[in-house]
Amino acid sequence: MPELSVVVVTHNEEANISRCLRSVRWADEIIVVDSFSSDKTVILAKEYTQKVFQFEYPGYSVQVERGIQQASGKWVFILDADEEVTPELAGSIKAAIAQPGVHDGFEVDRKVFVFGQWVEHGGWAPDWQFRLVKHDKYVAEHLEIHGGFTAQGPVGRLSGSLNHYTYADISQYLEKINDYTSLHVSNKLKDGSLEEARWYKILFSPLSYFIRMFIVNKGYKDGMTGFFLAFYSALYNLTLYAKLWEYRIRKIEGKGKLPPVTNAALLQVKRF
Repeated sequence: MPELSVVVVTHNEEANISRCLRSVRWADEIIVVDSFSSDKTVILAKEYTQKVFQFEYPGYSVQVERGIQQASGKWVFILDADEEVTPELAGSIKAAIAQPGVHDGFEVDRKVFVFGQWVEHGGWAPDWQFRLVKHDKYVAEHLEIHGGFTAQGPVGRLSGSLNHYTYADISQYLEKINDYTSLHVSNKLKDGSLEEARWYKILFSPLSYFIRMFIVNKGYKDGMTGFFLAFYSALYNLTLYAKLWEYRIRKIEGKGKLPPVTNAALLQVKRF
């Protein structure tokens, strides 16, 4: 039985997939779960693994779980197509699975590259993400936004960084804000958060978000990139509460309808 399986979910990731899979070619097994990409993603992926499976996209965490179900390793590492495992992290993963001790899973520190630079402040770093888990000990939480995985038992932390090559420019970020907030509304309705859409939340929550990111968490040290990240994160917060407010008003009027989401967003949604 292989020790380590790497699971990667893809859709039209030809710009990223080779860098991603090259960084884990040392793993015992690579599983790619693709949502019928229309570009060269599958062709490029097959240069690193023949275990490429295609399914219609039901949501990020469900698609990842399909990959875990195809994996045969004792351990599973969950990787996004726009991420890259650094050599130091690779060594830490190998050491963890060789001598797992009491831990059923591990978090890794994700380092974010956005708008052309690495981000070190503003609450973006450190960014601990749960990624390595014993195959028979994972627990899934199926939500479109902020869904993910954890372990049944104790969780440790690995050394080394996971490089995340995220939004290339501001226009891409703005497109995702609209779609991700619509998906986030669906999550909040499921957990009974509709009452959060009060006027004071709409007014003060975005301002609080900006102050926390840019000043308290020292986003200003990242220059204009830090300013824009704080500003657009506040805009995300404002848009989310505005859509919740809109839905609540429409529900009172008997016209309750969830905000629309593009097919592209459903296929590419990840951790925001």
